[in-house]
Amino acid sequence: MSNDFKESLKQQADIVRIVGDYVKLKKAGAQNYSGLCPFHNEKTPSFSVHATRQFYHCFGCGASGDVFSFVQKIENITFPEAVRAIAQKLGVPLPKVTYSSPAEAREARQRALLLEVHERACALFQECLKRPEAAHARDYLKNRGLDQATIDRFRIGYAPDSGFLLRDRLRSEYDEETLRESGLFSWKHDESPRPPAIAQAPEPKAESREPTLPRPEPKAQSQIYSKFRNRVMFPIANDNGRIIAFTGRTLSADEKAGPKYLNSPETPIYSKSRVLFNLDLAKEAIRKFDYAILVEGQMDCISVFAAGFHNVIASSGTAFTELQARLLGRYTKNVVVNFDPDTAGARATERTLGLLVEEEFNLKVLTLEPGFDPDLFIRRKGKDAYAAALKSSQRYFDYLIERARAQFPARSAEAKVKALNYLLPHIQRVPHRIARDELAQEIAQKLGIDSAVLRQELKHAASSRSSAALKAPPETQVTDAERILIRALASATQLQTAEEHLSARDGAEEEFDPARQARFALRAESLHAGLATESLLAALLAPEAESADPMALSLPPSERNLLASILMKDDEDLTPERVEGAVRALRRIQLRRRLEQVQRELQTLRNPAPAQLTGLLQEKTRLKRALMDPGLAEAAPAERRTG
Repeated sequence: MSNDFKESLKQQADIVRIVGDYVKLKKAGAQNYSGLCPFHNEKTPSFSVHATRQFYHCFGCGASGDVFSFVQKIENITFPEAVRAIAQKLGVPLPKVTYSSPAEAREARQRALLLEVHERACALFQECLKRPEAAHARDYLKNRGLDQATIDRFRIGYAPDSGFLLRDRLRSEYDEETLRESGLFSWKHDESPRPPAIAQAPEPKAESREPTLPRPEPKAQSQIYSKFRNRVMFPIANDNGRIIAFTGRTLSADEKAGPKYLNSPETPIYSKSRVLFNLDLAKEAIRKFDYAILVEGQMDCISVFAAGFHNVIASSGTAFTELQARLLGRYTKNVVVNFDPDTAGARATERTLGLLVEEEFNLKVLTLEPGFDPDLFIRRKGKDAYAAALKSSQRYFDYLIERARAQFPARSAEAKVKALNYLLPHIQRVPHRIARDELAQEIAQKLGIDSAVLRQELKHAASSRSSAALKAPPETQVTDAERILIRALASATQLQTAEEHLSARDGAEEEFDPARQARFALRAESLHAGLATESLLAALLAPEAESADPMALSLPPSERNLLASILMKDDEDLTPERVEGAVRALRRIQLRRRLEQVQRELQTLRNPAPAQLTGLLQEKTRLKRALMDPGLAEAAPAERRTG
């Protein structure tokens, strides 16, 4: 893609709207929006988006960039794919795609091909479900309470018992390497990559059959066969609705049929730790109601969704991961967890809840009657009963306290110690001390334990608690004058577009350019020398910075944070008077510093030469007179330091 197209697209893209699809943003100033950073765990928002300058910055982890880098980072895709994704969001036609390297081009093409393969496979499975030989698959779905509308919505299909139907359908369009990479096929482990005829070469009679040697290639290909056979197929989509994997539920009672549920392996487009089943269909309802129902299995998820609870997602039977938590955190921080209440399900619930607590979610636990998973509960008792159970969901620690009391029911000191030891690791996951203190009081009351003893145990647990929270480095103390001049220098790229449209009429008034004024004064007089912001101002004064996005400059993390904080607070206009006042303020600072230096030299002189003493005294007088200049005095308020 050409630079012109990317720049045009960037101007059309509203970064607030694009980022707002992933992060809950609130207005935090005239041009600023803030929210919880999607790239690291935090309780207090440190992630900011500037509407006018069209950039984002996190003061916690230091992530920053423009709309392209945001989509690239959060979707874990290449830059061209990010440009393409934004263009599709805006409905902008795409030019011919170009890539920065052959490797990037291969990666993007491979991903595109694998997405195509999965789409074709899904269509074939849907087609096969309608065939006569899939009657038992349709009966299975009917017995599970799924109507045709639900089957169509979730694009459920059937993989036939044949190991070659899907292979033969796709082979004419995709090469063998792509088919193998898709995760939809298996092959003989003892298959040699070389044609079998090579192994027979030592036999003397093989030479007479030489004309038939090209034929083994189809034979080598024939070793590939469908991984999913005689299974009901549930497509797995990413949060954008693109199919990236499948789960197949066997319909065979034969022991050789393999596991009851068979999942796609990890591929270039599918990583189970990064995907939440049904998020593509549930995300709007999750945003609307500001909470998600998290279930364990795909059938549970489909049944709950079909019953009208559209804010439901599933972890697909795998342990919940930090990446999944952060993906969900884009849409809500409130979750009701409804896993199976059996022993294995309870342990999975505790693992998931523990991780979500560390990621600072507000949690409840929905525990159904013994023997019921969400799917069976809804089929047997109905959606109204499920809605009532949902309303009675327990707070996370109420659930844990009940489990502790159930496991250690005795009122003896030994039972209390065991209950406390059971709860402490869970309490230790709570990130904030105040919340831990409140839990200590509550647990002490419910378990009948001396709260002072419990607090001591909690204090010990908290002291050993490892925290990976990223803290923003302390902001450098800078004067208002420095802030104004940094904003002025960073305004250069903002004015470039406007300059292109200035009138060319003779006598047209030239528009005030704060960057030019600041650059001239700082370069001519080195007014930034010795300031806390000297290196940042020097970077902005460099020739290459005149036409570059200031947030794209190569800066240390502390200076990037400082620059972002200044640019995020640009509510006051950069008038000629304000910029000139900042320049005078820096002159005053430099004059004071020089005067202090002269006074120190006078105090430390021992037997000075008359000429040296006279020169220092004259300079002291000159500096004092300069500091009395009314023009400099006007700038004095700009020297107020702010943190």
